[in-house]
Amino acid sequence: MTMETIRELIRREPFVIRLSNGEAHEIRHPECVAITKSKVVVTYPDEDRVVHCGLIHINAVEVLQQA
Repeated sequence: MTMETIRELIRREPFVIRLSNGEAHEIRHPECVAITKSKVVVTYPDEDRVVHCGLIHINAVEVLQQA
């Protein structure tokens, strides 16, 4: 997965990131995700939680339909 791919998906939110360890993280708002050279940082403000996802560990992304 590349930074450019994730950036494009952020413009088309919402989507799910699926990791090699089986975790899945929903991105519903662009302000809840940040991208660096090697990772995606997902924030969950309601849970006061931050998850760092290495780009090399992203196996798939799935675009969700907006409700």
